[in-house]
Amino acid sequence: MIKTISSELVVPCEETPKNPIWLSNLDLAARRGHTATVYFYRPNNNTIHDFFAVESLKSSLEKVLVTFYPLAGLLGMDRNGRIEINCTGEGALFVVARTDAMLNDYDNFAPSTETRNLFVPQATQPDPPCILLMVQVTLFKCGGVVFGTALHHSIVDARCAFHFIETWTSIARGETSCIEQPFLDRTVLRARLNRKVMLDPLEYISDPKYVPSTISASYTSSIIKISRKHINALKLRCGDTTGARVSVFRAITALIWRCTCMARKLDTNSKSRLYTMIDMRNRMCPPLPSTYFGNAVIRTSVSAVIGDVISGPISHVARRLHGATNQDDDYARSLINYLETAYMGNLPRSGLPASDLRVISWIGLPVNNADFGLGEPILCAPALMYYSGYLCLMDSPGKDAGVTVVMSLEPESMPGFKELFFEELAAILHV
Repeated sequence: MIKTISSELVVPCEETPKNPIWLSNLDLAARRGHTATVYFYRPNNNTIHDFFAVESLKSSLEKVLVTFYPLAGLLGMDRNGRIEINCTGEGALFVVARTDAMLNDYDNFAPSTETRNLFVPQATQPDPPCILLMVQVTLFKCGGVVFGTALHHSIVDARCAFHFIETWTSIARGETSCIEQPFLDRTVLRARLNRKVMLDPLEYISDPKYVPSTISASYTSSIIKISRKHINALKLRCGDTTGARVSVFRAITALIWRCTCMARKLDTNSKSRLYTMIDMRNRMCPPLPSTYFGNAVIRTSVSAVIGDVISGPISHVARRLHGATNQDDDYARSLINYLETAYMGNLPRSGLPASDLRVISWIGLPVNNADFGLGEPILCAPALMYYSGYLCLMDSPGKDAGVTVVMSLEPESMPGFKELFFEELAAILHV
């Protein structure tokens, strides 16, 4: 279905620094591989392919790589075997492809390995030496476009990735006055050896119970959109007895957790654990710059008896999530120190037992600010989900200001989950 037209390396249009860049312990603890994302664009004013001018994209990429020059380098390794960024300036991979398919064929898009293989370039390996940025522009017969990106997770977290895309699109539109420069000094997250390790972070310790036989290799994925009206009603229901309202993330996640436990038909006396990631930029003391370019997120989790998740008030479930989202500078610094002596090869990086979930939040990030000059994408989403039980929450495009949930579950559990989830939403709205 997809024919490659061209494939080349795009280099910065100016000379860039060549000194290697040290990576923090949080970078080393991140999943070793590229994060694949796809943006869908419908035809603009019925023009065919012209609205996504390839040469303009390449020219603006050459310019943005001057500012984000680490992405034009390679994943390397220092003399002690620690990975780092080699700022070689060799460039980012830029692929142009074409298909006779119509974009309407993807109205029911859901992330999958096939989607990633079609629309996002892949590196031969995620370890040094490895390219850090790859993009693909796929032109559809109808004039629609799928724009696929792959950024190495050892180098950037989601906030960095979307800052890069937002800057690239600003340059493509000729709007450079408000560009925010990335903060490249990662040594602000260096371990402080005079501080004690105050925790034993289970999220960074391989659990012998999580053997391959307990992890579902297959999954089906789905995209669910929740309106602002439903979100407000859910937040109100999740509020505590004082009338305090919870965050959008905690309200939606609480309902998802309940419905997945029910759909999976789990033993009510056993436990379920919910994992998430917390952006620590504003929680460090002093705070990190908002444009800190690197991984500034930490893993955290909370567990509960499944019977309590299913049968207790939804407000209690939301309250349990608070314990997984209130970490501060002391916690982060202790974790960084813990990782200083941990063997990174043993860190758990993928896969979950069928009782657990991992929920990633892109809420509040400029997910939809990918306007290269002729409109925002109709959808931005992960190109694939890595395993069953993996979810991503993000702001929906358009004026509704709702939330889009991209999720994966075991094929036998997904239909029941969706039925339960929409029933619960409808019931909450009409209370």
